[in-house]
Amino acid sequence: MVVTLDEIDRTLLAALQEDANWSVSALAERVNLTTTPCWKRLKRLESQGVIRGRVALLDPETVGLAFTAFVHIKTNDHSEQWYKTFTEVVTEFPEVMEFYRMAGEYDYMMKVQVADMTRFDHFYKKLVNSVPSLNNVTSTFAMEALKYTTALPIG
Repeated sequence: MVVTLDEIDRTLLAALQEDANWSVSALAERVNLTTTPCWKRLKRLESQGVIRGRVALLDPETVGLAFTAFVHIKTNDHSEQWYKTFTEVVTEFPEVMEFYRMAGEYDYMMKVQVADMTRFDHFYKKLVNSVPSLNNVTSTFAMEALKYTTALPIG
C-alpha cells in the first residue's frame, strides 16, 4: 500500500532521515506546526508503516567490520520448502546486512559485512554447508564505498 504524503509529511521524513534525534518541538518548528499536530503526524506515519523504526547508524570501519562482500547465488531448487528453509537460514546470519531474491542471472543476492577475508571465508563455509542445492555461489568484494545512504528520495 502506497501512503499519500503531503509536503509537511515529506519535510518531516526528510528531517528524520537526516537525523532521527530531532525532538518533536524542533521538528514542529521546522515544518511550521505546533508540537501536538506534529506528534500526531509522526504517530500516523508510524502506524501507516512509513516510519518502520529509528536506529543508530554505525561506521563499519570503526567497529572493525570494514570488509564488504556481495554474494550472488544460483540454485536448481525453486520449491517452496527450499525457499522457506533458505530464507530462514540466511536471515539468522548476523553478517548478512541485506538479502534479496533477484530477477536475472542470479536467484539471490546478499550484502555481507565482516572484519576481513578470513571472517568472510568462515561465513562462506558456514553458508554453503547450511543450505543444500546451492548451484553457484559467487562473491565480489567492495574496494571502496563511493556512496552510502539510508535516506529514501521522497522529495
